Amino acid sequence: MANEEELKNSEELAPENPEPSDAQPVEESVASTSEVPSSSEQGTEEVPDTTDDKRAWFVIHCYSGYENKVRHNLEQRIETMGMKDQIFDVVIPTQEEIEVRDGQRRSFERHVFPGYILVNLILTEESWYVVRNTPGVTGFVGMGNQPTPLRPEEVQQIMKRMEAEAPLMKVAFKEGERVRITSGPFNDFHGLVAEIDLDHAKVTIMVNFFGRETPVEVDFTHVERT
Repeated sequence: MANEEELKNSEELAPENPEPSDAQPVEESVASTSEVPSSSEQGTEEVPDTTDDKRAWFVIHCYSGYENKVRHNLEQRIETMGMKDQIFDVVIPTQEEIEVRDGQRRSFERHVFPGYILVNLILTEESWYVVRNTPGVTGFVGMGNQPTPLRPEEVQQIMKRMEAEAPLMKVAFKEGERVRITSGPFNDFHGLVAEIDLDHAKVTIMVNFFGRETPVEVDFTHVERT
């Protein structure tokens, strides 16, 4: 009887809808939920942006003479395949050069490394696929099948060479060759090239003047090979 009476009293005290043991008051639950940052905020805090650390310059090989076409193809693929967040720049190392031939100056861009293109990217399976399967690209430069990034000092040296203010001079003759002067007081004189001054675009020619070998300095454009 005592047990039945205690059981009856306990049933009267118990609530109709008992809360689970782990339940929390509504206000506490809302407050704790509001303190949890969103997934985007968590991502920003937990995964720092290391994009700049992962960027590197790689060298790809293509057929010599097709560098500009390959660069155009690659830039189009980067655009259409949405890879601007992994592939940032495509550079053909060039240097301005002035060629003097037959008395005429001609300025043009010379490829420093024919058949090679530099690509700045974050190396992933996706970026590798986009670059490697670009028409005209024959492969990455590296050890075996692993692309090898350029060292920072190598990149700096290449870029510095491209940014050189003074263009290179290229002439169609060399020291010891026989040439003809085409203008000035010694027009139509023949002689041997004694010295070539690329900095000032001048050439010194030894000509026979009154039976004596005389050095004459003339402009590159006033000389032609014989």
